[in-house]
Amino acid sequence: MNPESFKPKHFKWTLRDGVARVSLNRPDRKNPLTFDSYAELRDMFRDLVYQKDVHVVVFGGEGGNFCSGGDVHDIIGPLTKMGMPDLLNFTRMTGDLVKAMRGCPQPIIAAVDGVSVGAGAIISMSSDIRYATPEAKTAFLFNRVGLAGCDMGACAILPRIIGQGRASELLFFGRTMTAQEGLAWGFFNELVPADKLDDHAMAMAKKLRAGPTFANGITKNQLNMEWDMSLDTAIEAEAQAQAICMKTNDFKRAYDAFVAKEKPVFGGD
Repeated sequence: MNPESFKPKHFKWTLRDGVARVSLNRPDRKNPLTFDSYAELRDMFRDLVYQKDVHVVVFGGEGGNFCSGGDVHDIIGPLTKMGMPDLLNFTRMTGDLVKAMRGCPQPIIAAVDGVSVGAGAIISMSSDIRYATPEAKTAFLFNRVGLAGCDMGACAILPRIIGQGRASELLFFGRTMTAQEGLAWGFFNELVPADKLDDHAMAMAKKLRAGPTFANGITKNQLNMEWDMSLDTAIEAEAQAQAICMKTNDFKRAYDAFVAKEKPVFGGD
């Protein structure tokens, strides 16, 4: 993957000044996912581990909706005809998208408008920061199509964001979480009018880009790794991670700027 010339087949991609924007682009169907778009998104996020020119990712959707989940005709129908080995290949592949999103060092900002359901809700959940419009509707609706709520890491990640009880309600009933509930419960970081959502997400991405991006990647790594660590192990892991950051040029830049009473200009190294 060359981020400067990358031309994905199943979504839009732009890169400017270290900020990548990914947007699902099937607005006539509220931006559903297909087998191929799942795989291409997974491969892209995996490749971002090695793309040092990409510092932040903004994930959105075209046409006033975020993502309507797996395409009924392209995914749901074929799944009902598959045997267990193929079904397991599919569910592992969709889970690999979440692993790739959590594993890449770049912070991911989700800009959520309109419908964000099923796998769309999972993509939003798997991002690091979430901004939404007041009209956004989020639903982990797997239960409503006869499936378990434990899809693509939902039972692990969602309770950590909004709490066990609230996550249980959403996953058992498959009901829609309003944007106002999402904000009150900590799922969304902020609600933004629809005509300002993209600009706000990009502005916050540029703010992250102006920060110590190598250190931000370490922060994301530790947020992931410390889920299953004891407190002692976590403190030791953070000691090692911080020592690594203390050898970066950005740490010295910040010190030199402080001494000079100037604002530091970080380089991400």
